[in-house]
Amino acid sequence: MLYQLSVVNPEEYSRNCSMPLTNQTNLLAEEVLNSSLYKEPVDPAKWFGIRKDATALGYSKNHLIVLMLLVFEATVYRHQAHHYRQLQRSPPPITAVFPSATRDSLDQGLIACLKYLINYTFYKFGLEICFLMTVNVIGQRMNFLVLLHGCWMVAILVRRRRAAIARIWPKYCVFLSVFMIYQYLLCVGIPPVLCIDYPWRWNTPVLMNSALVKWLYLPDFFTVPNSGNLMADFVLLMCVSQQWKVFDCERTEEWMVLAGENSDEPEPMEGRLFNPAPNFINCRSYLDMLKVLVFRYFFWFVLSVVFITGASRISVFGLGYLLGCFFFLLFGTQLLVKRSRTRLILWDCLIIYNVAVIISKSVLSILACVFVFEMQNRFCWVIQLFSLVCTVRGYYDREYCDVHSAGGGSRDPLGRLLFHLPPAAEEGLPQFLLPACERGAPGISQAGVQVNLR
Repeated sequence: MLYQLSVVNPEEYSRNCSMPLTNQTNLLAEEVLNSSLYKEPVDPAKWFGIRKDATALGYSKNHLIVLMLLVFEATVYRHQAHHYRQLQRSPPPITAVFPSATRDSLDQGLIACLKYLINYTFYKFGLEICFLMTVNVIGQRMNFLVLLHGCWMVAILVRRRRAAIARIWPKYCVFLSVFMIYQYLLCVGIPPVLCIDYPWRWNTPVLMNSALVKWLYLPDFFTVPNSGNLMADFVLLMCVSQQWKVFDCERTEEWMVLAGENSDEPEPMEGRLFNPAPNFINCRSYLDMLKVLVFRYFFWFVLSVVFITGASRISVFGLGYLLGCFFFLLFGTQLLVKRSRTRLILWDCLIIYNVAVIISKSVLSILACVFVFEMQNRFCWVIQLFSLVCTVRGYYDREYCDVHSAGGGSRDPLGRLLFHLPPAAEEGLPQFLLPACERGAPGISQAGVQVNLR
């Protein structure tokens, strides 16, 4: 606030950096004029996060919003503590929006199911949400750093079992924390008041154009790293840290009783005489109709999405999706009555292929974003073959090969992964066995008739 006073004049202590000669930098003449190091006097206070604004409110409105949210949070907690103290009751062991909605009330109706999902959606599906947030980070960036996110995602997916993932999850959370700080330091860069350009902008035999600097996510005064991408990293870090808490909570008795067990046993009926899930095949309520829609027809809906996305993208990656779709259709309904382990292996292969496509497109994005003009003039067939499209703006003007821009980048597999994860998650649920038993019932009845005829 003191910096906004009229007595403070940034022009008095700003510094003018002299422009380099053409043999001292690899920047083009237009890029030198647009570089923040040379286009205007450098205000050293901006590097510390202080700038001159027209109004004090416009400068500090974000800080005021954060302060209001903190005050609102403290008010809610104080009100809850006062409420339970007046009733002479202890607060519930698990803070939830609807304390009465537990695992026992999940099958009582559509409203009860909705309340349960509001309370414990992240508890039940937090791992899948973290995977989707990782793919979202990869799709928004399309640079060199997303390869690390892809490697971590593969390392987590190949473990498959929830207990094995829980052991490596703290390391993943620490990596995201350190990695986010590292990216923030790259966005801050060195103080521009020093009037020293970065070494990759010096005139060296190594070819370093602005697009390559942007793809490598290096600090620069012309292609400044987009700090807005850190919002996606923050959301991912928040989800991963909450999932770390879920891994600790799901081993406690309170969470097992109120929210249910997070078991990933491939054979949910092993050691049980009866299925604990109520029979919803006869559709006695709207909740039963919703369960039938999810557990009976969602499999075919996923295959239709895979087929449509594979057929609409004429590329090598689309061919892989079509082959996977035809492989599932070859088995038909017989696949749904096979053992859970067999179905899980097939779904895991489809998910791993989807992640492999995401990583491959992230690697090949250097061709679509950095060397697009060279590829257009000499190797346009490569862009067509792999359906390479740079979905991130700022690399070049929108003039490239005749490739459909919709869905050509790393964001399109996010939609497919969104549909691939739920069937893999529902394979270990007892509810999935009811439609499977119904599909096997006609065969059993027909076998019984043949036995009676004999």
